[in-house]
Amino acid sequence: MSKHENKVGPSAPPPHLRVSGIHKRFGGVHALRGVDFEVARGEVMALVGDNGAGKSTLMKVLAGAHASDEGQFFIDEAPVVVNTPHDASSLGIQIVYQDLALCENLDVAANLSLGAEPVKSGWSFLPRMLRPLDDLEMEVKAQDAIDRLQVRTLQSVRAKVGGLSGGQRQAIAIARAVGADGSVVMLDEPTAALGVAQTRQVLDVVKRLRDTNHAVIYISHNMRDIFEVADRICVLRHGGNVATWNKADTTPDEIVVAMTRGLDDEATNAA
Repeated sequence: MSKHENKVGPSAPPPHLRVSGIHKRFGGVHALRGVDFEVARGEVMALVGDNGAGKSTLMKVLAGAHASDEGQFFIDEAPVVVNTPHDASSLGIQIVYQDLALCENLDVAANLSLGAEPVKSGWSFLPRMLRPLDDLEMEVKAQDAIDRLQVRTLQSVRAKVGGLSGGQRQAIAIARAVGADGSVVMLDEPTAALGVAQTRQVLDVVKRLRDTNHAVIYISHNMRDIFEVADRICVLRHGGNVATWNKADTTPDEIVVAMTRGLDDEATNAA
């Protein structure tokens, strides 16, 4: 495995989230081999690689779902510890998995407040779990999150999630991550299995995440989507870094070759 090569030059933006030397083993499987990765506020960093390259494992390490065996985490270059999902969430790191983890029997507002539902004041004599929910505050917060991402296809935050399209559900899951005061939003294959119109909705939401100064990590196999929304592209292969490119300085063909064969010098050394 070749060492990580940075193709973006000295003008790359300062990272908001950065990890260095990340290793993760599952028994005899060395899933991540000294991975370096970073993403800045106000940019979309695409994370790509063939199946088994380590993308999903790295995302779960960043989200605290897996604790790394080795490596360092930094937020705005200050060292931090991420060993659990609570650690990640408290640092503003949010992940939207492919299954979205939405409750179809609840409405949009309830889904956006799930696990952090506002309760009415004046009921402090009861344990928090027994206090009545503040439905109005829940609705206002949900509408604010939807408005920030300009999700125009949603008619009401009181609509049941079970009746929404795939694109709308993906937008709701992203809005929940934003509403949780996240500064880093990680998206795992957000357009998988979506139609053309629904994919367009999701890509527009991703672009607005950049405009709201979030640091966005975007995993996808779809090169067309990647080259539409990404600012930089980081390629993983066999659990390690290949290189990171500015989108403007590379092509889909070059990225596919890096995913499948590595860099030219790596291929030469392996020959």
